[in-house]
Amino acid sequence: MLCEFFPRGYGRYEGSPFAGDLEDFGAWLEATGYSRQCARGHLFRLRDSLEQFSPAKLGAVYTVAQLESAFGTKQKRVSARRSLLYRATGRAFQRFLASRQRLAIAPVDDPFAELRRLYRRELLEVRGLSEETVQQHDRTVGDFLSHTILVGQSLSSLHSADVDRYLGFKGRVVGRQRLQHVVAHVRAFLGFCRVIGQIARPLEMIDTVRVHGDELPPRALAWPIIQGLLRSIDLSSRSGWRDYAILHLMAHYGLRPSEIVSLRLDSIVWSGRTMKVVQSKTHSTLILPLADQTISIIQQYLQCGDHDSRYPQLFLRARCPAGALTRYAIADIFDARAAQSGLPIEGYSAYSLRHAFAMRLLERGIGLKAIGDLLGHRHLGSTCQYLRLDIDTLRDVALPVPTQAQI
Repeated sequence: MLCEFFPRGYGRYEGSPFAGDLEDFGAWLEATGYSRQCARGHLFRLRDSLEQFSPAKLGAVYTVAQLESAFGTKQKRVSARRSLLYRATGRAFQRFLASRQRLAIAPVDDPFAELRRLYRRELLEVRGLSEETVQQHDRTVGDFLSHTILVGQSLSSLHSADVDRYLGFKGRVVGRQRLQHVVAHVRAFLGFCRVIGQIARPLEMIDTVRVHGDELPPRALAWPIIQGLLRSIDLSSRSGWRDYAILHLMAHYGLRPSEIVSLRLDSIVWSGRTMKVVQSKTHSTLILPLADQTISIIQQYLQCGDHDSRYPQLFLRARCPAGALTRYAIADIFDARAAQSGLPIEGYSAYSLRHAFAMRLLERGIGLKAIGDLLGHRHLGSTCQYLRLDIDTLRDVALPVPTQAQI
């Protein structure tokens, strides 16, 4: 493997005391999706950093402190730009070691570590929650315990006033929708603790937070600002064309981030000039006709560099490791492009493009049912929220104000 990465200078790598780690790391980089050029750079920097140590001091398991020392020492001797590359190599090598169970994590002094482990197992094995949901519960539980239990105290000392103080504190730093999840997590944890005998009081009797789905109308960007945002994107690179195509599809077709990342190369029927979209909430398939401008944008994106044939998704990562984008990356793309544009877009999210699409349809007289079908809404009430933004229509339906003579 090393001779494939370095056909001429592989002897320096095979003769290194860390040749085994370099060989295994190179194979991991290639399997994970790193390009050959990027993997070569990581292997060079890893060998350069590890050889700061004596092999006798290292075994099959590395500690985080050892890696920080090795890469930190090297970073002080290189330029700022190369220092960033060394840190990136350090992070990649830590992920590799963790995947091989060869990274020693320093134990955390958590007096409730065993209780949290039992609760995570309860959520996974008994309640059948997903791993991601269990992690959200665990983060809330850790935050709750750190704010309510003093050092040296046990869980049995917890009172309802402590729970109220914590929820009051969270209510000042998060919104009501997020607070609703916090209350649900705390309530479930306290109920579990009472069942296993850790607490005797029924502290899980907590009122839920009332949240109304239509208490705030959706935020829609003005169409001239959206056009300015799209014009501000630099189209000299593949990532520029990718971001331009993504934001164009959200603004002109109202797609959700999850629907964007699920698009595949075969979702576009070039002969029929249509695009097949699987709507994430209704799980229905929508066939959308594509405008000439949209077809041209997607073709320019695909022609700007080779598309990795290992992945069927339409939109891929611009940096290593290769792979499909996640729905969270769409928000990052919007935030980055909005900041670069210099336009007054602060406080808006990627969903504001989707909301602008709905408003444009409403202004053109499209019925609410048709708009809801295009947006993939389950209930018409979700679409009716956009009526609250159509100020001109509301003025037309308002009753005339009586004059003094009519009173």
